[in-house]
Amino acid sequence: MEKIKYGIIGAGTMAREHILNLSLIDEAEVVALSDPHEESLKQCQELLKKEVVCFKNHQDLIKKNLVDVYIISSPNFTHIQILKDVIQTKKHILVEKPLCTKTKDCLEIEKLTKDYPSVFWTAMEYRYMPPVSKFIKEIHNKTIGDLKTLTIREHRFPFLKKVNDWNRFEKNTGGTLVEKCCHFFDLMRFIVKSEPVSVYASGGQDVNHLDEEYDGKKPDIIDNAYVIVNFENGSRSMLELCMFAENSEMQEELTATGNIGKIETSVPSNESGKTTSDVRIGMRDGKTKQESISVDPKILEAGHHHGSTYYEHLAFINAVKNKLKPEVSLNDGLIAVAVGEAAETSIKLGRVVKLNEIIT
Repeated sequence: MEKIKYGIIGAGTMAREHILNLSLIDEAEVVALSDPHEESLKQCQELLKKEVVCFKNHQDLIKKNLVDVYIISSPNFTHIQILKDVIQTKKHILVEKPLCTKTKDCLEIEKLTKDYPSVFWTAMEYRYMPPVSKFIKEIHNKTIGDLKTLTIREHRFPFLKKVNDWNRFEKNTGGTLVEKCCHFFDLMRFIVKSEPVSVYASGGQDVNHLDEEYDGKKPDIIDNAYVIVNFENGSRSMLELCMFAENSEMQEELTATGNIGKIETSVPSNESGKTTSDVRIGMRDGKTKQESISVDPKILEAGHHHGSTYYEHLAFINAVKNKLKPEVSLNDGLIAVAVGEAAETSIKLGRVVKLNEIIT
């Protein structure tokens, strides 16, 4: 069997998660890395347990034409230029979220990739968390009837330290509601099966990074928020985010209500050690159903996203091998960024922001 060859641009935390998950898949192998930071390259090589070709910049990697797939897991603000360079190769692309830090940049990439001949996939692995996948399937099967409301709650740890502390500033990340929460806005849209029309958010930076300073500048990323998203079909969703809640058993909790019932599930934090989650359905007529969803501990050990990166890679490889459309498209990534940008704007302006103000 000929393996699909991967080159990873950006050798940080997510690159290491991709390496660990790809090592579990026979059809895949990482053959090249690119990152200007020597220590990051070293840590990735140690995980690979073999010598791979390393480059200090992605242009040199591209020139060598060594790979079938480029994974872009570099800092958010670098995505726009790296994508412009990589799409010229016409190779398969898996780009980490957020697609870009600004909607206007996402729109530019969309124009540049019209009729793109290979798979262009935005990494939104939360769709692939096993309990979340079951949750989505039941909603789409109309088990709870017509979906009316969806609530996603994430209580977690603060942002991790990154090289040169790039993730402490909105100009580099797009802001917390773009950087972190585009995952959840993608989930909302995917579950609701409708387009977002308006966003209202309240949030702030109240606990984290207040005593930090970098080159005389203080971090400006929010650490908690409530975000309400209204959809064309009349459904509404809410995100509750708190990033100073490290000691939580469940990192994510999801609840959806339809006209005949309710479904809920949760995703354990890594620190909890739990390998299973329950999906509970409660019907308005009194009937209940509960199923326990487990994840192989070996897959759990390969990352921080409850096994989802592994299942995302299986789906991506299936699309590459069978010339299928991506399950998570460039447009999906674009809309998720736009909702995040609308939410950040709503907090700044103190009003509802319509999506057509952001996507112009």
